[in-house]
Amino acid sequence: MSVLQNLIEKGKKQFDLTEVADRDSLSELTNQLLNLPNLSLEELKQAAMEEDTPLEFKIAAKLVDSRRFMLSNKKPLHIGVVFAMWGEHNRLLPKSVDNPNGENSLRVKLQQLEWITRDTNVNWTVYAVDDGDPNDSGAIVASIAAEHPLGDHVKVLYLAKAVPTTTGSLAALASADDSRKGGAIIFGCMQAIEDGVDAVIYTDADNSVHLGQIGLVLKPFLQDDIRVVLGNRKHPEAVLVKVEGRWGIGIKALRHMQRMIGQAIFSRDIRDTQAALKLYEAKFLSQIIQNPTVFDFSFDTDWILATLAAEESFVKVPFAFIDSAAESASIAQGPMTTWEILLKGLVKAVRKHGVPHNEAMARVLDEEILSSADLDAIINHLPQELENVSEADLGNPNVMSPEAMKEWIHERRKEAGLI
Repeated sequence: MSVLQNLIEKGKKQFDLTEVADRDSLSELTNQLLNLPNLSLEELKQAAMEEDTPLEFKIAAKLVDSRRFMLSNKKPLHIGVVFAMWGEHNRLLPKSVDNPNGENSLRVKLQQLEWITRDTNVNWTVYAVDDGDPNDSGAIVASIAAEHPLGDHVKVLYLAKAVPTTTGSLAALASADDSRKGGAIIFGCMQAIEDGVDAVIYTDADNSVHLGQIGLVLKPFLQDDIRVVLGNRKHPEAVLVKVEGRWGIGIKALRHMQRMIGQAIFSRDIRDTQAALKLYEAKFLSQIIQNPTVFDFSFDTDWILATLAAEESFVKVPFAFIDSAAESASIAQGPMTTWEILLKGLVKAVRKHGVPHNEAMARVLDEEILSSADLDAIINHLPQELENVSEADLGNPNVMSPEAMKEWIHERRKEAGLI
């Protein structure tokens, strides 16, 4: 048995974000693979693509690819790593009896960033932005950073201290209470740009994205001068462990509507709009956030549409993602609240940026989706027209037209006593 095959067979089939032992095991496997000098990247990728390859090995392969690039890069670079915090108090702290979902996420991020940039030309700063969190995630991060050897790499920002304001990117945001992640991410990016970073990478506050993968998004930026790099969990080479059970069968109807409205995005085969690993070059990003359309969860699509409207080149990069569902904001506030924000924000953004979209479907959303309750009324139902439709055909108005969607939504709302 070859050394590579032996490492594959020893890989863990599951990965628990809260377990130190799992993180340590992944680090050990990654380093063992890095110490195989004759292992080609192509051979590594092929092994990771095999269906029966353990999850741990698949993630390690991404980390090896990332690390190899980082070591080969000769260009000095300063990056800002931005994430927003609302209700992250449990995930920021270690796992314990009283905190079963603890991920120790800040310390883990710092460790991952130190590892991936060690002996490279890349310097980094973390921008952790408190999005008006009633549980004071910002204070938790500040406390951890103050005692951490890498704490000088961390800047803690509080959106509530920046708004209201009459100038700049946040002028249209009345208060931190009116932000739903987007305002905090914008604020973090503003500070990073002001500090002179070359590029911003934004992610989530949890450990769903191993930041040892930043080399994957830095590669096209540094090698090919691509100013927008979008992480893609839908790619065949991506590693995705996601809890999909939170949605009802009606998710297919929501995606059909989303793709009709966002045809400018989905026609470019951008399927993973909400991926929590994206890179924007600082100067271009400063243009995007100069006048934001939204300050909520739909900011991702706003920025992507701004990129498309500017005819800016972009690439999509597969990466590894493990869903951190237990403390997810979409669960805390209700999944359909999140979907309402995503769909309404998409309508605002396509209209503002003047990109091709199905305006008839956008008007259906204006008229029939008045609150998350209307989405609750349809999420456990599926129109007959969409029952056997493939993922690739969602968004095609010939499959189910906006008019037919309107009639179906109206009937579901009636049955639910909403009209």
